Amino acid sequence: MESFDLGLLVRWLHVFSGIMWIGLLYYFNFVQIPTMPKIPDELKPAIGKHIAPAALFWFRWGAAFTVLFGLILGWQAGWLHQAMMLGWGMGSLHLTWIGIGMWFGLIMAFNVWFVIWPNQKKALGIVDADADAKAKAARTAMLFSRTNTLLSIPMLWGMLASKHLIGM
Repeated sequence: MESFDLGLLVRWLHVFSGIMWIGLLYYFNFVQIPTMPKIPDELKPAIGKHIAPAALFWFRWGAAFTVLFGLILGWQAGWLHQAMMLGWGMGSLHLTWIGIGMWFGLIMAFNVWFVIWPNQKKALGIVDADADAKAKAARTAMLFSRTNTLLSIPMLWGMLASKHLIGM
């Protein structure tokens, strides 16, 4: 009987979490945000009170677990520190590319937890805020969500290029 491959499980959890995170990021930016102006006012509370909070829960934790399992993968492989240093002085394009992907992912996760989520809590009325603060918070959350959508392009490129352009 073959032994259990913990590395495979961690990689699967990293990919699964990443699909959840980036899938919801794309849902927000390509579906929900552009569709909200078309939704009749009487139906909008269903989005703000039920759908958005649930989606944001999975969005936040997808981001956290993607980062966690990605860091564990780097540690298990023995190159976490070198990748975080972008392969500086190592002569390794693999470490440079994976490091670029990792840094973009860390920046995006920071945005999720420390900019988007705190502002969404105000915009959705989860925490008290006046109408002007809600509007400002909604705009800030949207701008950082759009920023993360753009950052996801080089992040995904770095993750894929580390294995497919360079090879291992």
